[in-house]
Amino acid sequence: MSAVPVTLTEDELRRLKAPARRERLFRLASYFSPLLLLLLWELSSQLNLSDRRFFPAPSAIAQTAWRMVLSFELFDHIGATLRRVGVGYAMGAVPGIVMGLILGLSRPVRRVLGPIFSALYPVPKIAILPLILLVFGVGDASKFVVIAIGVFFLMLYNTMSGVMQTPQIYMDVAKNAGATRLQTFRRIAFPAALPSIFTGLKLAAGSSYIIIAAAEFLGARSGIGFFIWASWQTFAVSRMFVGIVVISAMGYLTILALEALERRFVPWAKH
Repeated sequence: MSAVPVTLTEDELRRLKAPARRERLFRLASYFSPLLLLLLWELSSQLNLSDRRFFPAPSAIAQTAWRMVLSFELFDHIGATLRRVGVGYAMGAVPGIVMGLILGLSRPVRRVLGPIFSALYPVPKIAILPLILLVFGVGDASKFVVIAIGVFFLMLYNTMSGVMQTPQIYMDVAKNAGATRLQTFRRIAFPAALPSIFTGLKLAAGSSYIIIAAAEFLGARSGIGFFIWASWQTFAVSRMFVGIVVISAMGYLTILALEALERRFVPWAKH
């Protein structure tokens, strides 16, 4: 018995295609909305609707950025900031992950150390920067330490929550199967915590650039934060906007790289 072909009216076809058409429109809007914002900014500046002293035209900012690229001035500051963020990030992420795994797996350790970390976590990291400068000096060591402190707590709590959210039935099955604590950690706890660990890594990356910008305001002679601060002091607003855009792009690209690593090493997580 052959199937009877179903004929749809034009109105029914239009309704079926509507969701896909809306999705394409939203995708195009997401691509062009930043360009539209820049165009409106440029027009308002050219028509003197905004004060160019505080909001120079995007074309002027682009010209300033191009001159800095040709002179290699910008790359020196980018390299200094990336070095400080990279070292401080590693110094905070590794012990944060290790401590988070320990606290997540051990209730006694969590009861002893948990209140201490809970009391220290809300302290603003920039608020203790003067103390860190006093102890470690105005060199790069103080920048490493203040970034490491901020990253440590984010990694600690994200890793601990990932381990604690592991379904208890998995732990019970491993225990009944005679798995050792090391096997339970390698096969169950750590893989279960990986999505939360990568969430913490991405949050910590954004926080690292926020912290380093503020730290370079005070005690640095290089870096994007120092560049923004020096531009503000000389009222070079176009240069200041270049620094803001550059550090934003650095943070965005870092998070994109972490997301690529997450898709590679945590394929079972929802992306």
